[in-house]
Amino acid sequence: MDKAKIPEPWLRGTLTDVDPVLRAVLHALDLAKEDLERWCVDLSDDQLNARPSDLAPAAFHIRHIARSIDRLLTYAEGTALSSEQIALMKSELDPGATREQVFSELNRTLKTAADRIRSFSPEDLCDRRTVGRQQMPTTVAGLLVHVADHTQRHVGQAITTAKIVKAALVSRE
Repeated sequence: MDKAKIPEPWLRGTLTDVDPVLRAVLHALDLAKEDLERWCVDLSDDQLNARPSDLAPAAFHIRHIARSIDRLLTYAEGTALSSEQIALMKSELDPGATREQVFSELNRTLKTAADRIRSFSPEDLCDRRTVGRQQMPTTVAGLLVHVADHTQRHVGQAITTAKIVKAALVSRE
């Protein structure tokens, strides 16, 4: 079947055993994976790290998606970030990422994130949580919804950067 004719994950009638809020987050992550694979997986390592007009590279966005999902779920679970999570956050923009590295990290994170998200019950959604050093107030539901919308925002940025990089390559040929 033509990929363009396949409905988005939320319209496929899947994950019906999962609470609707959690299901929506899982579907958003499924869509993110599909979109990144469609638009970015064929980029070379140089293209993944390219910074047209000084934009953040696609590699950054893919790393940031994986690592921010992990951080946001850590907060949702009521846990503080580890020193490793903070160090990884600070390295997201580092040059030299390879396609294998960023997509491997993304796929690992999405797999574990699905299990972590499924571990929440509907009763947990109103539980209070805090984010960051400033202990900004939110809830489990707020964090889970932000996992979905923040991920989608960076997917869009990665795709836009990938399209610019690909267009620049075509114009040089």
